[in-house]
Amino acid sequence: MESETLARRVADLALDRKALDLIVIDVRNLSTYTDFIVVASGTSDRHVQSVVEQVAAELRDEGVRAIGSEGLSEGQWALLDFGSVVLHVFHQFTRGIYDLEGLWKSAPRIVINASATASGA
Repeated sequence: MESETLARRVADLALDRKALDLIVIDVRNLSTYTDFIVVASGTSDRHVQSVVEQVAAELRDEGVRAIGSEGLSEGQWALLDFGSVVLHVFHQFTRGIYDLEGLWKSAPRIVINASATASGA
């Protein structure tokens, strides 16, 4: 799957699990380790875990497997690495500490329409 298509699919799946404040950061011209970073928040440790687990399961069913994951047992932050796309889901209180949006502030953002995702459009 092409990297931007995968980033959008990851974002849509995270939003399906009620992830909050989701952004997709295009780092193709700034990073050597990935093309897109998807950042979202969860309301609790369990919500963070649920978002990441569901994204992994849905994509696995579609034939796309993560090459790595981190943080699932703690729940304050969890990561799925798909190579060209990395998903970070933070507990709302933890996200500001890492400030990935600030780290990649010069990178373009891709707008994901949450209302279209929720309605299945």
